[in-house]
Amino acid sequence: MSLSEFALIERYFRKVGAMRTDVELGVGDDAALLQSPPGAQLVAAIDTLNEGVHFPPGSPPASIGHRVLAVNLSDLAAMGARPSWALLALTLPKVDERWLEEFTGGLSALARSHDVALVGGDTTSGPLSVTIQILGHVAKSTALLRSGGRPGDKVFVSGTPGDAAGGLAIEQSKLQASSEAERYLRKRFLYPSPRLALGDCLRGYATACIDVSDGLMGDAGKLAHASGCGLELVFDDVPVSEELVSAVGVERARELALTGGDDYELCFTVRPSEVGRLQHNLPPGRWGYCCIGTLREAPGSIVTRGGSVIEFSHSGYDHFGA
Repeated sequence: MSLSEFALIERYFRKVGAMRTDVELGVGDDAALLQSPPGAQLVAAIDTLNEGVHFPPGSPPASIGHRVLAVNLSDLAAMGARPSWALLALTLPKVDERWLEEFTGGLSALARSHDVALVGGDTTSGPLSVTIQILGHVAKSTALLRSGGRPGDKVFVSGTPGDAAGGLAIEQSKLQASSEAERYLRKRFLYPSPRLALGDCLRGYATACIDVSDGLMGDAGKLAHASGCGLELVFDDVPVSEELVSAVGVERARELALTGGDDYELCFTVRPSEVGRLQHNLPPGRWGYCCIGTLREAPGSIVTRGGSVIEFSHSGYDHFGA
């Protein structure tokens, strides 16, 4: 006998995530009752993952559960915020208990690692789609925004963008790599690591910040536009992993780093006068970030190599683009 919606919630979702003392009423009622800390602003974000758009059909359920939370946590990381609570809307073509076990396992493991409690949601029948709304906090007037940069600010990125695009290509059987590189790149796509600790520490250093979800060049361009600036990225300064280079070569690896999505790294800007303090207090070798360009007065985005502008027109993923 198929589980009812109530039984499904009781069995799989009541105990997902962390147990927090600021949750007065969580899963199981019409709405959650939550205690917000004094002196903080509430930060909210929401993302949807659809089968065939955000993940290939047949993707591991644990990865889907992990990724749908990770993409939301990444949005809070870009604001310098700390997550607290999540709400889940899950649309299923059918009730598959093994799938649900693995999905909630992946979701709960990441939630607990970041002290996030699942406090409510909804389950419906239809094509596979997963939505999470994340709620968190940041001290008043300290949130990182996209709009704080100004010409001359240095542009940084964390991690090695492009890895997730390589992992997705492997998942779609469009790319072959060594077994070691394949494991690494697939993990970077299936189980991204939101940079919450870095985002929290960047408050007080970064002038603007955005998470890299739709491609580094496109997202950095959004930050520049919101700041009323243009953007110059230096092609040879874009960091790429050894695993991606081994699979596609260094030239293609940097192209993927600039255009590929789903990395969930942080792109941020820092005043030139503050770069030394940033690097002293947050050593790049420990925190995993590097400088890749500069905000400029002239509008638009360019990529340079050896001081010359190179043709590079891809602006990032657009759900409704041609």
